[in-house]
Amino acid sequence: MAASAIIVRLQSETFDPGAESNAFLSGTEAAGAAVTFTGLVRSTPDNPILSMTLEHYPALAQSQLEKISKQAFERFSLIKLTTIHRYGTLAPGEPIVQVMTLAGHRKAAFEGAQFLMDYLKTGAPFWKKERSATGENWVAAKTADDSAKERWE
Repeated sequence: MAASAIIVRLQSETFDPGAESNAFLSGTEAAGAAVTFTGLVRSTPDNPILSMTLEHYPALAQSQLEKISKQAFERFSLIKLTTIHRYGTLAPGEPIVQVMTLAGHRKAAFEGAQFLMDYLKTGAPFWKKERSATGENWVAAKTADDSAKERWE
């Protein structure tokens, strides 16, 4: 596996999902499928938020994201994989995470991206705190996320 076949970035700065996708797709003539997933900070009418803060332990988070990315790369025979995950305070509509997978066939690309996201939602050491007009609260883990991860075990 080439060193640049797996890229994991943790950053506080925002990123341009379209530019990231275009850069990821450059030089991919041998691939048959690419999947890109971008997670956004959500603020809905029934749960409006002003911001979301993601906290993490930098070395542990980097290590876990690299481990999960390597597992996905090997398990789904991916050609290339990029994971970008933000931390710090983010506004509604801003990107939090982007996962991009490249494979010979669509099934591997889709499954690789789903596997990554299911593990990122449950196994990556990030803690989310939402700020609304009524105060701040930590976001609890969801059973649906745990169930999604279990299908890969």
